[in-house]
Amino acid sequence: MSGEPQVSLVNRVKQSFRDSFGEIVFGMSDGTVSIFGLVAGMVAGAQSGDVIVLAGATAAIAATVSMMAGVFMDLESERDEARVEAEERTEEIKKNPDGAVSKIIGDLQSTGLSQASLVALRADFQKDPLVIQKFEDAVAAEEAPESSKTSVYIHACWMGIADFIAAITPVIPFAFLPLEQAKIACIAGTALLLFLLGIGRARVGKRPVLRTVLETMAIATAAGIAGVIFGLLIT
Repeated sequence: MSGEPQVSLVNRVKQSFRDSFGEIVFGMSDGTVSIFGLVAGMVAGAQSGDVIVLAGATAAIAATVSMMAGVFMDLESERDEARVEAEERTEEIKKNPDGAVSKIIGDLQSTGLSQASLVALRADFQKDPLVIQKFEDAVAAEEAPESSKTSVYIHACWMGIADFIAAITPVIPFAFLPLEQAKIACIAGTALLLFLLGIGRARVGKRPVLRTVLETMAIATAAGIAGVIFGLLIT
């Protein structure tokens, strides 16, 4: 019995990971590209890794908080909009129940339901027109992706975790290695992360893997080149 809660917890974490996979990929993409560009620009003029670690870590934390807040507010806004639309639909049905019943029966006629079923549904809807909204909500819930049922806090947390891990990856080598070695480790670590990210993007978007991986790495490379150029100009 003691193992059951653990299994349940693991399953919940796995499910939340699957439901938030889009946010995870997006967070990794944002964190990697933005901080790699920053680090690449600083490397061009830095004399030691300490400054890069300080600036990179600070930027990574700020970016993580920003992305978490962005995801939270975006999802909250979407759900608030859905709630308002549901309230407006309720008022619409109350104002014109006969019209609402006629409309939904007209819509259901195209689904192939038998006349007897339509007559029975019409009778039920006429008894309590607000059942129409419950019926519509049930249909919408069946069509909605599982991720829409997951808490906004979970989506925001996974976004934050992914963004921070990706953002701190280009920074870590400068905390432990000499500057020249850290540069190589930074590029290698970022390239590996981008490779995995490209595979993740291909999976989410159901796109060709090779093309998506190359595209992902090209975007980060462009950010790095831009950072180097800017760093050299300032230096």
